Amino acid sequence: MATVFIPAALRKFSAGRERAIAHGRNVGQLIDDLERQFPGIRAQLVESDDVKPSIAVSIDGEIAVGGLLDPVHESSEVHFLPALSGGAI
Repeated sequence: MATVFIPAALRKFSAGRERAIAHGRNVGQLIDDLERQFPGIRAQLVESDDVKPSIAVSIDGEIAVGGLLDPVHESSEVHFLPALSGGAI
């Protein structure tokens, strides 16, 4: 069971919880389990069968690049982070 840290912007779906325990072998399965626990959260994280471009996923301190198929281990810590963008110089 992975520990998922929920960003402040999505805590309205988790009743204010900052973290949750979720089951899954990859990011997609983890999001599906989060959706079972917190209806509506999937639509905030997934678009066109992939992680939204505005969301970065960190698994055990590393930014994931495989989208929904990135593997997750039972002891993993997963963060869904709003992607940062900057302006032109």
